[in-house]
Amino acid sequence: MKKNSFTTNIRIHNGANEAIQKITNIPGWWGISFEGNADKENAKFSIKMGGDSFFHLNVEKLLPGKKIVWTVLDCNMPWYSDKHEWTNTKLIFELAEKDGLTDIIFTHEGLTPEIECYKDCASGWTHWIQTSLFSYLTNGTGVFRPATK
Repeated sequence: MKKNSFTTNIRIHNGANEAIQKITNIPGWWGISFEGNADKENAKFSIKMGGDSFFHLNVEKLLPGKKIVWTVLDCNMPWYSDKHEWTNTKLIFELAEKDGLTDIIFTHEGLTPEIECYKDCASGWTHWIQTSLFSYLTNGTGVFRPATK
């Protein structure tokens, strides 16, 4: 993991395998336009957040009950000077289940304080993981909001 990459975590009462299944159902917790498949290794998917923005990702790793790694293959964030700032970064979910609880650590590897979108993206990820994904995992409904920019 790159030093200073954005990280946040949640703890839920769901099992880790169930959590993996729900995390890969991206439209359930990340209120966006979604195409493709995120539930098997080497699958590709695209996310659109409105306008010309997009993110094309690859499922680099999917270890049931343990870990998901998505690599951003390409992106367009028209509201930043570096519109491809997320390209080649990784979205990582690490899960550990113990005594009926599952800890989920989310890291956006490559999203560091030095890059332009850090402040907006860190705020966005905090919402999407701690509020929307948590809600989706615990009661079946994500908490959607407009994109940060």
